[in-house]
Amino acid sequence: MRVPLDRNNQTPLYRQIQDFLRSEIRSGALAPGTRLPASRAFAASLAVSRLTITDAYASLESEGLVCSRPGSGTYVAAAQPPVPAHQEPAADWPLWQQELLGHGWLPTQHELDQLAATSAHAGLISFAAGLGDSSLFPVKQFQRALHEVLSRDSRAALGYGDRAGYQPLRSTIAHILAIHGIQARPEQLLITSGAQQGLALIARLLLRPGDVVLVESPTYAGAIDLFRSLDVRLAGVPVDDEGMRMDLVEEALRIRQPRLIYTMPTFQNPTGTCLPLGRRRQLLALADRYNVPLVEDEFVGDLRYDGTAPPPLAALDPGGRVIYMGTFSKMLMPGLRMGYLLAAGPVYDRLLAYKRVDDLASSSLIQRALETYITIGRYQAHLQHACQLYRRRRDAMVAALRRHLPEDAHWRTPAGGLFIWLRLPRGLNSDALIPFATEEGVAFAPGALFFGGGRPQPYLRLNFAEHPPETIAEGIGRLGRAIARGLAQTAEPQMPHAGADAEEQSEEIRADGG
Repeated sequence: MRVPLDRNNQTPLYRQIQDFLRSEIRSGALAPGTRLPASRAFAASLAVSRLTITDAYASLESEGLVCSRPGSGTYVAAAQPPVPAHQEPAADWPLWQQELLGHGWLPTQHELDQLAATSAHAGLISFAAGLGDSSLFPVKQFQRALHEVLSRDSRAALGYGDRAGYQPLRSTIAHILAIHGIQARPEQLLITSGAQQGLALIARLLLRPGDVVLVESPTYAGAIDLFRSLDVRLAGVPVDDEGMRMDLVEEALRIRQPRLIYTMPTFQNPTGTCLPLGRRRQLLALADRYNVPLVEDEFVGDLRYDGTAPPPLAALDPGGRVIYMGTFSKMLMPGLRMGYLLAAGPVYDRLLAYKRVDDLASSSLIQRALETYITIGRYQAHLQHACQLYRRRRDAMVAALRRHLPEDAHWRTPAGGLFIWLRLPRGLNSDALIPFATEEGVAFAPGALFFGGGRPQPYLRLNFAEHPPETIAEGIGRLGRAIARGLAQTAEPQMPHAGADAEEQSEEIRADGG
């Protein structure tokens, strides 16, 4: 089957394939019951990765246009759903809307959303999520906090409130930060609607199209998406067992001249590495020498299971070099959409101005309820319980990996956080593993997502926090069987193997952001 692909188009390739197949199905060119090409052969014929094909097929299946039959393939569905309004022929749209067709941009995390949608069926064990266990969400306690706030504050809780955020909550956050050695005043804290909004405010203030941002390679997919949406180029610095390598940071600062450094020094997403104190001091010194602002994303720093935590960069900052980002999403509930920025100096006022333009203010009701929940002591108790639970689950996953995976698979045991970053055995990449894993009933986050797309990677990210130990053991057993099948059946040549050392990293985040 020939599919016209425009590789210079900003529309992702899987979306172009999806649109073409949808058109062929709707027109009758692909009749009900027609078997679509096998993903491996189809990917080879189009010179794309298998993940691209499986994403296209999964999207069509979510529309009801195709159905997959385990062990047999993917077929055009017998009963076709009606054409939804958003898929009417292009000629029916106003001209300004027609001009948008083929120029859409979808974030890398869209692939994680697609994966979550296709893996949400009975019996499949998914390690792909980026959150902890939803059964730990403190629903009843937060419900009581909301009731108390509404009874106490009445209409005041339902207004806009302070644009910088509810002052008692900012004071409470300053107290929490002081425990970690960060000296913060409430007037230096800005409440945001999640950490992602905080990063967006920073990027819009400090960056312009064509600027370069220095990031870890691999890094958080949401940051990649945000920077690319602003036409910002990414310069990736490979990580080793201790995080970002400082010699390569200095080289990138000198050659690429970035306008910003974005880093997750504590239990980095996706690798789980923790930057040691010496490197933290070096990074601060380099940022000062080259006059580059540092954004520290501390998303799960409180989830530490072993050892003593090094101080955050913000605690080591003599003043004005670091913008610190925090969130309650990973620790409590993502639906709160509560994050915060700590910034000193003129940058704070500018961030506040951008925040006002963005959404006027974060929810006053949720801020007040969160402050109430924290101050009655529930938050620290919740953290302690989560740490105990997640430590056991991390240990269960490590034990299962040792039991079920080949000897040449590699991973690090993280001292905290949510993730294990797994390097697959030689000759296998995460894209090629997906169909075998799906058939075995297990899902993961493919490594390519954290390098900004591009060619398939021999890595995958596993979330150990979401499931109890017995489910983890079963899921890793399934993963082990999938890897064995992939190694036995894959026909693709071996790629350069990426080890723990930065020199062996298989691919940096592409500097052009493309």
